[in-house]
Amino acid sequence: MDRNINIIVGLNGEKIVLINDIRFKGKKKEDWKDVEIYLKEYVGEFYEIEETSEKIFISSSFPDEYAGSESRIALKGAAAKAKANAAQGIPELIQIATNMEYSENIKKKHEKDAKYGWYRYDVRFALPVYDDKSGEVCRYNIFYARMLVRHDADGRKYLYDLLAIKKETSSPLE
Repeated sequence: MDRNINIIVGLNGEKIVLINDIRFKGKKKEDWKDVEIYLKEYVGEFYEIEETSEKIFISSSFPDEYAGSESRIALKGAAAKAKANAAQGIPELIQIATNMEYSENIKKKHEKDAKYGWYRYDVRFALPVYDDKSGEVCRYNIFYARMLVRHDADGRKYLYDLLAIKKETSSPLE
């Protein structure tokens, strides 16, 4: 898997996953099948949240949920493109996750796969913006998202989705 990812620290001390390449470049809309195929490369792996030392596993259901969830279908424009390209930084996004928030499972359909509830974490990532004329990177746009993790009946925590992706209105990285 060819990835060009860094973790940087912003002006306020928050960690940001810097994704240096735009892999999914759909002009009108992203090809979510390609995103799903890409995400399958993570299945079976686990990554650790630096702040809490929790291990987060990647299950075989993750690629389909990420690419086909109701929240993804509702995304348009820059937020949809951001979610597609954030797929490249999944290990680093897990690593920098902060501000854990727990909620009990209330949906019958998740009574086994989220038996012990849900965890949400804050994550930030940056994507390059290219100059139309030169094709060079002129700045990075920063995005905020909530990483959703399910706590399975097997006792493990599994990455489920990235939600609430929003472009930050602060100054972009130059």
